Amino acid sequence: MTDPANSSFTSIDQYLESSLDTVESTENRVLELAQQCGLPEEDAYQLGYAVREAVVNAVVHGNRYSANKKVHLLIRKQGSTLEIVVEDEGQGFDEQKQGDPLAEENLLAQSGRGLMIIRAFVDEVDIVRTEAGGTRVAMRKHLPATDAV
Repeated sequence: MTDPANSSFTSIDQYLESSLDTVESTENRVLELAQQCGLPEEDAYQLGYAVREAVVNAVVHGNRYSANKKVHLLIRKQGSTLEIVVEDEGQGFDEQKQGDPLAEENLLAQSGRGLMIIRAFVDEVDIVRTEAGGTRVAMRKHLPATDAV
C-alpha cells in the first residue's frame, strides 16, 4: 500500500461563478480529492460539507449573487495537509459581529451556522479580509499517515 499523503494531486486553482449552481459540483470535487489523498470517507464528507458552506457564504453573503463577481477556489496539498481556500469579492466580514448560533435567540434563524459547521469539520480555519476587501476562508485538514507496505 502506498501512502495517500503522497498522491500525485498537487493543486487546483479556479474561479467560480457567483451562483449556487456551482456548490454541489465543488463539494463533490473536494470529496473526490480528499478521498484520493487518503481521508477516511466520513472525514472526506465533512470536509466537502465545510467547503459547501464556505462557497455558499461567498456566493450569498460575500458576492451577493453578483454575476460580475467570482469566487476564487484554491485546493492544494502541502505535505500531509489538504488546504482549501475560498475567497469572495464582497465587502468583507466581521466575525466579531456574528452572533452565537447556539444562543436561544438564534436557534431558529435561517442562517448563521456556516462558520460553526466549518470549524467543526476542519482541523484549522483562518478567516481574513483580503486587500481587495473581500473575505478569504482558508481551511486545512490533516491527512492521515499510513504505513507503506
